[in-house]
Amino acid sequence: MNKKEKVELIKSYFDEILPNATCELNYSKDFELLIAVVLSAQTTDKKVNELTTKLFKKYPTIDDYDNASLIDIENDIKCIGLYKNKAVALKDIAHKLKYNFNYKVPCNKEDLLTMKGVGNKVANVVLIELFDQEEFPVDTHVFRCAKRLGLASKNDSINKVEEKLRKTFDKKYYKKLHHQFIHFGRYFCKAINPSCKSCKLKEICVDNIKNRFDQ
Repeated sequence: MNKKEKVELIKSYFDEILPNATCELNYSKDFELLIAVVLSAQTTDKKVNELTTKLFKKYPTIDDYDNASLIDIENDIKCIGLYKNKAVALKDIAHKLKYNFNYKVPCNKEDLLTMKGVGNKVANVVLIELFDQEEFPVDTHVFRCAKRLGLASKNDSINKVEEKLRKTFDKKYYKKLHHQFIHFGRYFCKAINPSCKSCKLKEICVDNIKNRFDQ
């Protein structure tokens, strides 16, 4: 199977099992998505949604975060990992959104990266979700699945995986595929006990091919 055929197989299978994959983080305002994505680092979307259900009610505006004490925010988010660092990030984000960006989430990566807690992946998620820009965020699920499906090499970095995915797929499919990769890794191609038996991609799965040769 050549690369073009592999790509079409992946897209076709994703469309079959995940036709409506979308962002699973809950938010109603642009800045809430930014906050939710920052909170999601090393934390499940489910856990973040449980937290933000209360957090977004307590802090409905950017001013609310900027005016709140760091200790209060720490206490409000301490149910998730890295909460101290994330509390600092939330304060910094609110302050910069207020004073640097006129209460608006910036639509370019350079500005987004000036805020604490916002790295390349967070910025890419915000840009693709809020502004439909041609980004391909790579989280742990995308990272794992891209390698298992032979779209990236075993030792590739996150940035290298992103680069290869950008080159592999047409830009118009980035947003859709980003969500499909995440859902595929979250619910099917899991890190532990993946659903290999019923997977129509097992013939191109690097792990599956390796296991066959090792037997």
